[in-house]
Amino acid sequence: MITIALAFAFLCFAVGLAITLWRIIVGPSSADRILALDTMVINVIAMILLYGIWLGTDVYFEAALLIAMVGFVSTVAYCRFILRGDIIE
Repeated sequence: MITIALAFAFLCFAVGLAITLWRIIVGPSSADRILALDTMVINVIAMILLYGIWLGTDVYFEAALLIAMVGFVSTVAYCRFILRGDIIE
């Protein structure tokens, strides 16, 4: 039963990832693209966690934590670049 639930959740996040990719490609403004990129990072983290639950190992949880930290820093850096034109002051 858990395998079916994990497969369904993985499919839902994959659909969300595809829709987010469409928003990155077609997004009318830079703010939409930044928000879509951040949402894509969250979807990838969820998919990695689901895969870790499916395999029953803890390594993927640590990888998801590292991706979350890198995703946050990259979102902040990209926003600063769009707003000020410079990342490091």
